[in-house]
Amino acid sequence: QVQLVESGGGLVQAGDSLRLSCAASGLTFDTYAMGWFRQAPGKEREFVGAIRWSAGTTYYADSVKGRFTISRDNVKNTLNLQMNSLKAEDTAVYYCAAAPRVSNLYTSTAYKYWGQGTQVTVSS
Repeated sequence: QVQLVESGGGLVQAGDSLRLSCAASGLTFDTYAMGWFRQAPGKEREFVGAIRWSAGTTYYADSVKGRFTISRDNVKNTLNLQMNSLKAEDTAVYYCAAAPRVSNLYTSTAYKYWGQGTQVTVSS
């Protein structure tokens, strides 16, 4: 069965960096677009970034553009999110997700599979 497992979250101070990873199993990883979403307490889940399965095309929310970098390793079946210059407003549970076809990757409805999430807390 398909499983996505996030890791790398933690408690850091503003200005610090974190690298999140998502290990995928049970699917042909390189045929899926992959995305990162986050959800803060009391807020809706929001798009963070995404990467297509070919050409390495990436997309980012304006709030993280220039600070976060999404990447994938199709050999190791892993998705990564390098987060630099973290801000308090980046505090949220971060989820990785997989989309089986080309679509609007900015919306959660494009994704079929989701991980359980990893907590990122940034203190100011």
